[in-house]
Amino acid sequence: MAKRIKLIKELCKGCGYCIEFCPNKVFERSEEITEKGVTPPTIKHPARCTLCGLCTRLCPDFALTIEEEEDHG
Repeated sequence: MAKRIKLIKELCKGCGYCIEFCPNKVFERSEEITEKGVTPPTIKHPARCTLCGLCTRLCPDFALTIEEEEDHG
C-alpha cells in the first residue's frame, strides 16, 4: 500500500504553515473559500511529497494526515 498526504479542509483555519514550511513546496494557497471563510492550501504537487511529516507536525488544527492509499490495479 502506498501512502499519501491528505488535507481535511473542514479542520483547516488557513494559517499557511504547511505552505510556508514544506521543504518540497507541495502546497499552494487555493482559490476556494471554505465555510469557515478561509482559503485552505491545495496539494498542488503531490509527487514532490516525501512523506517527511513536517506539515502534519506543524499544523495547529491537525488538518493534515498521512494515510494509506489502496492500490487500484
